[in-house]
Amino acid sequence: MKRTALVAFVAAAAFAQEKQMTTFNFDSDTAGEPPKGFDFALTGKGKPGKWVVQAVGDAPSGKNVLAQIDGDTTDYRFPIAYTGPELKDLRLSVKCKPIAGKGDQGCGIIWRLKDKDNYYITRANALEDNVHLYHVVKGRRDRFAGWNGKVASGVWHELAIRMIGNHIEVFFGGKQVIDQNDDTFKDAGKFGVWTKADSIIQFDDLTATPE
Repeated sequence: MKRTALVAFVAAAAFAQEKQMTTFNFDSDTAGEPPKGFDFALTGKGKPGKWVVQAVGDAPSGKNVLAQIDGDTTDYRFPIAYTGPELKDLRLSVKCKPIAGKGDQGCGIIWRLKDKDNYYITRANALEDNVHLYHVVKGRRDRFAGWNGKVASGVWHELAIRMIGNHIEVFFGGKQVIDQNDDTFKDAGKFGVWTKADSIIQFDDLTATPE
């Protein structure tokens, strides 16, 4: 192979590796225990949340899902589970199922996370029938876009975002529901999942792909 062709091949391989998706389906984890490779934290007040892997019959893939099962009713309480690699421009998706919650049934994804008090989050709420987009800065959550539409409890939904530069697209059930620009977080960060207050939520197939 000529040198120019070899260089081009190596560059193409490196680019393909950079674009490789990261997927967590929790099927290699042990039911009843936290998933490997995740950190857990709390934004706000109340109990920190209990994240465990569960074996369920209707998992979107395989047999296991990740669940947040602590129903502490503290209102300004946001348990998070996050992982890496750190990404800036990305597509991030998850399948989530609201199980229970009298105050909230919010399932969300977070990205460009710097720490437990600084990140982007979009969430779907089965009690409010809406999808909202927020940034959390120094622990304060501010909504800057939203969409109203049916979010059913007890049903699996796909929630996704695509962010390049300051441009954010949010998708629910494969349909774009939010298109917004925001400059709050400009650097790469970790990603993960989120719940609110007494929400009991199951998650599966958390997938991050660099853009």
